[in-house]
Amino acid sequence: MTSLLHLDSSANRSSESVSRQLTALFAQNWRALHGSAGYRYRDLAADPVPPLDTAYCTLGRRLERNGLAPMARVADWIRSPAEEREWALTRSLITELLAADTVLIGAPMYNYSVSALLKAWIDRVTFPGAFTDPDTGDRPLSGTRVVVIATRGGAYGSGTPQEACDFQTPYLRAYFRKQGVAEENLSFVRAEMTVAGLVPYLAHQRPLAADSLASARAEVIALGKEPGSRRRACTA
Repeated sequence: MTSLLHLDSSANRSSESVSRQLTALFAQNWRALHGSAGYRYRDLAADPVPPLDTAYCTLGRRLERNGLAPMARVADWIRSPAEEREWALTRSLITELLAADTVLIGAPMYNYSVSALLKAWIDRVTFPGAFTDPDTGDRPLSGTRVVVIATRGGAYGSGTPQEACDFQTPYLRAYFRKQGVAEENLSFVRAEMTVAGLVPYLAHQRPLAADSLASARAEVIALGKEPGSRRRACTA
């Protein structure tokens, strides 16, 4: 069964959130094609992922010192109730991610990067050894498709004065590539100037903002309608 993990990370849970509008549009088209059985939604604002603590770090370092272990054997290395709680939360999020054929991420730009809500999820799921099989070297995310809906209040595209200030999409690209996601399975949709309709001094940019949003909507609809899974055999 084809599956989709849909993550929203905008702190704004209202209908004003452009990233939520666009991820909802993708999910709508995806479900129309594949049905709802494989759809999983996680709102990182409504149900925030707790930041890492000492128990998470202690368990992770213990595994690193001893050569890592498959997820099924991590529990053998737990030495305290705190570590058990941390691993229970962490494992459920990793399992959810690994089960998805497609991961859809709403990623608004906050202060040139991603929101703390998304960063907490990333930190939590990136447990030592989670995305490389320690026995075989296989990368379980090598066939996973990742679609990032990147929204930003200003303009950060190629050739713009603020291009060098975009630490949002380069960061997410570097992160997912590091975890084994193939370049051809990474898609970024960008909607820029999203606050032009709200801020009076940006009123002259509203036509550009409208064009950017229309283009993003068209990309999202096309990506949401792509048939089938991109999963392939894992490679070392």
